Amino acid sequence: MPDTSTGSTGNTAVPSRRTVLAATAGLSAALAAGGTARAGARPGEDSLRALVARMTLEEKVGQLFVTRVYGHSATAPDQADVDANLKELGVRTAAELIARYRVGGIIYFAWAHNTRDPHQIADLSDGIQRASLELPRGLPVLISTDQEHGAVARVGEPATLFPGAMAIGAGGSRSDARTLGRIAGRELRAMGIRQDYAPVADVNVNPANPVIGVRSFGADPRAVARLVAAEVTGYQRSGVAATAKHFPGHGDTAVDSHTGLPVIPHSRAQWEALDAPPFRAAIAAGVDSVMTAHLVVPALDGSGDPATLSRPILTGILREELGYDGVVVTDSLGMEGVRTRYGDDRVPVLALKAGVDQLLNPPDLDLAWHAVLAAVRDGELTEDRLDTSVLRVLRLKAKLGLLRDPYVGQAGVDRAVGVRAHLAAADRIAERTTTLLVNEGRLLPLSRRRHPRLLVVGADPASPSGTTGPPTGVLAEALTALGFTATALPTGTAPSAETVARAVAAAGDADAVVAATYNVTASGGQRTLVERLLATGRPVVAVALRNPYDVARLPGVPAVLAAYSWTDVELRAAARVIAGRVAPRGRLPVPVPRADDPAQVLYPIGYGLSY
Repeated sequence: MPDTSTGSTGNTAVPSRRTVLAATAGLSAALAAGGTARAGARPGEDSLRALVARMTLEEKVGQLFVTRVYGHSATAPDQADVDANLKELGVRTAAELIARYRVGGIIYFAWAHNTRDPHQIADLSDGIQRASLELPRGLPVLISTDQEHGAVARVGEPATLFPGAMAIGAGGSRSDARTLGRIAGRELRAMGIRQDYAPVADVNVNPANPVIGVRSFGADPRAVARLVAAEVTGYQRSGVAATAKHFPGHGDTAVDSHTGLPVIPHSRAQWEALDAPPFRAAIAAGVDSVMTAHLVVPALDGSGDPATLSRPILTGILREELGYDGVVVTDSLGMEGVRTRYGDDRVPVLALKAGVDQLLNPPDLDLAWHAVLAAVRDGELTEDRLDTSVLRVLRLKAKLGLLRDPYVGQAGVDRAVGVRAHLAAADRIAERTTTLLVNEGRLLPLSRRRHPRLLVVGADPASPSGTTGPPTGVLAEALTALGFTATALPTGTAPSAETVARAVAAAGDADAVVAATYNVTASGGQRTLVERLLATGRPVVAVALRNPYDVARLPGVPAVLAAYSWTDVELRAAARVIAGRVAPRGRLPVPVPRADDPAQVLYPIGYGLSY
């Protein structure tokens, strides 16, 4: 049974360094030189192996799990979060979760109310560490999140938010990718988050990809590889583990692995040429962790099993052929892609047999935890196999300084998170990403003299972090700050005839219209809206908020920009380009196919106008 012992886990004062060292007394020999803890000291391999040898089987099993938990506090979450924890996890709090299952990691989500603000996040992180370290043989917890930036961000403002991967791909600067990783890593570490599930190493060669898209740096494997390596370097120089995902590559699928099991039709040669280069580059850069994909690649494993459960892929290719010996973490085990062939009790066992080290967010933690425990006791998994993965996890915790001092406190948050220099760096990087695809008659930049009154219409997709937007409002505010009089009129992703008519009427009082589009379809309301606005005779500027492929569905629009995401930093950059404060510098990192003949390229990789 799990260890259910608990201790006092108040969520206020951070224990002294002496308390931290005492809680990890089993590592004292590795932490000390002449009896004094050395700054930056890391436990040696022998000490880590000795630590593993002292662990119970239940503790070893726990170290392999990374799970969600609801609440802003480790010990005093809101009642709604207590109820959610009881329903999904059988515990009330993060402290109880750790005591029962001895989990090695916790993943933060905004929807789990873990990421309200930076100071609260730091308090939660310290409370989690305290809850674990006060247990017998307690170990620090590796706290993680998905902070890709752009379309996926769990920590929002006032933390610094950067452009997403495809925008960085449009900028093409390894220095910018490295700076993003360095600054984002510093801020995450200040909040107690030491593992980031970024960067995305998938090469997005399928415009219809429903799950990767703008989360990828682009469609050129070599360019993606360079930016992946740079971002990995930036994160890890800040003391945060980067994670290259989703191995062996999720860039050529029309199925979302959250809801189904994709099949990648690439031959082995195609995989080597298209999918492998970014992962090879990440490994060469020393990436701390690699995340698996819940998809089938018949050319790599003909069994029909998803890569997460494939020994030929994870051990044969990733470990043996690519020489990777870092931590392998699954994508969420709650996704349908990994649950279609096997039950939730079999998936974690099969993942470990395939070569995984960390089991991320199983839908039923108790079932998964006991399944792994039973597999060892029944002989399906050996304890030596568990020891191998536990040792990898502990090596990573040691490298990140968690075995020396896992606490962060509040002072570091004030020094690092959302500081002026970081915000300015994000704005500068964003300015180098906006891509001008169409500019007939040199409509852009708009003139404050000829076009003083602007109407901003379009989609207002929900903020990735819940703290930015709405896009039409952000664009209007930014353009007003740049000297225009801009009015926002949200029309949504599927505007009705009534909404279109209202926008057309409002355009009569404007000198130009800015239309924010989001995944335009051939017959959808967004295209109808733009066509009706064009018919008014008012100049129309389209800003593609997500996929740059929108431009192929917008014939006749005189000016089209690609922003690659709808977070504030990218929208402010687009506004500065529209106003002529900066020249557009981005270049397409993916080809844009023709809407009427997708086999033909309308705009190639590297295309982009300027002025």
